[in-house]
Amino acid sequence: MFWIICGALTCFVGLAIAVPFLRKNSDLDDEPTAAYDLRIYRDQLREVERDLERGVIDPAEAERLRTEIGRKVLAADRAVEATATPTTRHDSIGAMAVLALIVGGAFGLYAYMGSPGLKDEPIVARYAEAEESYRNRPSQEEAEAKAPKPERPAPDANYAELIERLREAVAQNPDDPQGLMLLAQHEEQLGNLPAARKAAQHLLEVRGKEASADDHAALAALMTDAAGGTITPEAEEQIGTALAMDRTNPRARFLAGVLQWQNGRPDRAFPIWAALLAEGPDDAPWNRIIRERIPDLAWLAGEPNYTPPEPRAALPGPSAEDMAAAENLSPEERQEFVASMVKRLEARLATEGGTPDEWARLISSLVVIGQTDHARDILTEARGRFGSDAEASAMIEAAAKQAGLE
Repeated sequence: MFWIICGALTCFVGLAIAVPFLRKNSDLDDEPTAAYDLRIYRDQLREVERDLERGVIDPAEAERLRTEIGRKVLAADRAVEATATPTTRHDSIGAMAVLALIVGGAFGLYAYMGSPGLKDEPIVARYAEAEESYRNRPSQEEAEAKAPKPERPAPDANYAELIERLREAVAQNPDDPQGLMLLAQHEEQLGNLPAARKAAQHLLEVRGKEASADDHAALAALMTDAAGGTITPEAEEQIGTALAMDRTNPRARFLAGVLQWQNGRPDRAFPIWAALLAEGPDDAPWNRIIRERIPDLAWLAGEPNYTPPEPRAALPGPSAEDMAAAENLSPEERQEFVASMVKRLEARLATEGGTPDEWARLISSLVVIGQTDHARDILTEARGRFGSDAEASAMIEAAAKQAGLE
């Protein structure tokens, strides 16, 4: 099939180049326009002589017509001589020879440098190769050793000193969850991804059975970043644990799709990502990545007619405008109004996930309606969810501080 396609394309291109030369050659034997004009002018001279003999025109008029037609005859004669170029056919033959040389040289070059004898690789062989690649993945330590270190701006002296103190404190009390969480966040912010991964991994061990599916998925994401984007067997284990605890966890499902794509199985990655994209919300960070790449993934998975769903806005939670509108209600009505909106927001974040801004809004809203203890629980969950994202963590911590939880 490959050679048939290449041969057809080569013939088409060669024909497109050759046709103008062939047409030009076929026109060489045709009578030039100037030669036709030359015969017309000579007929006109004979007509002038006949009119003079019949007395239709006088001698002076005949002489004037002879002079005018004679000038046209000379011009046409020069044009005939100019079109009679004996090298035109030779030029066409030379061009065709160059074309044949280019086509022959291309095939010869491919035969020398290409793989003309390579057989088509059946789908079973491709899957076998994908399975081999999957089994030969590097370990977490090996991948981290080869991964490029992210570039981060150098911290100022005061911040660097605080980080050193934090490292010393964690070393003295290695099972302190708060210290481990802070260390993981700041090591990631500094670009020390292996150190951040180790702190986050130990934090998960300390939490034990209290660790949530989001905790395992967040650790898998951090391990992947530390490994330079490769999902190692250790990261896959965390993904599997997260999905065993919650089959709907969106981050774990996204990473499961990445794992399949990395190892040459777009047919397995596509349904995972297509389902995530269909479920939304569209502002989920993994959905933005999916929307950019799923057209290529669909084609590789044998779904060329796949059309991504239209972007959908996330369901609104209690905004500043909602809180302001509640001020016009009675205290009981306002409490009920805000509580209902907070409950809807919390339910959506628990089932579909959401942005750091929405989690921060939930924390603040819970404090407003007097559920401070529950707000602390949500704060802990948000820290675990966004612990590897410095910008998101800063937003969560700012909301906690403003709400009086810190």
